[in-house]
Amino acid sequence: MLDCVPMEGLKLRFPEHHHPEMPLGPGVHGIGRIGDTVGLVGDGDAPAIRLFVDRRGVWMTVADGARGIHVNGRPVQRMAMLRLGDAIYLDGVEMVLASSRRVEPLPDALRHVPGEFRGDCRVVVRGVGGRHHGRSFTLEAPRLVGRSDEADIRIDDADFAERHARIEMIGNRIVLRDLGSGDGSLVNGEPVRDAVLRPGDQIVFDLHHRFVIEAPSTAPSPPTRPVEEPDDIELPLATPPRRGHRLPWLLLAALMLAGAISALLLLGGD
Repeated sequence: MLDCVPMEGLKLRFPEHHHPEMPLGPGVHGIGRIGDTVGLVGDGDAPAIRLFVDRRGVWMTVADGARGIHVNGRPVQRMAMLRLGDAIYLDGVEMVLASSRRVEPLPDALRHVPGEFRGDCRVVVRGVGGRHHGRSFTLEAPRLVGRSDEADIRIDDADFAERHARIEMIGNRIVLRDLGSGDGSLVNGEPVRDAVLRPGDQIVFDLHHRFVIEAPSTAPSPPTRPVEEPDDIELPLATPPRRGHRLPWLLLAALMLAGAISALLLLGGD
């Protein structure tokens, strides 16, 4: 299953504060208190957390003695691996890990196309926060999200719509459809309604019900025809064995040996 953070254009957003977005390039980023907010600080300023960004993803470590660090509402004491859309809380300030890659909107050509009831059971909506944490919902059929008893992913909240959204497959595309909700949904920290989802995308319903899309990686396609050997390669010819006069020499040696044995027998008889 794919569950990774794309490295292009990573940044921290501050949804509840008038703070400029903080770009996160490859390397180590120390973050700590600066006045009444938080920001990038050096090692000499004792950062409360450090974010490590490399080709494997984004990791967060918590400094010794730091308290009140949360990711998606869960306390973190030492280390956590982050996903796009994760919310980090430091000293009451919320930061969301986001990307400059925009969530793909649902094309108009697919907006009114009904979902296929034969999806792919290998594509999974996995709960990573909220009531459905640890549960997985396969997409061999559309999944209704809402407060209704018929919902596949049920969010039992009086303010949540009975039919909030539907996650389904159209062909090989994973689609999130809004069904008339009040506030829409969050995908990778970005407010959306209808969207095309990718493996690794994180969807948030009602602020704290979190799900990640997982799907098998695509294997390279086999060649459509057998690979042919180039015509201009010449294989070395095998060298035939040298026959020469090997057989007469062997016959002569056998005759000489027989003569020697006969002589020994004659001398032994005298």
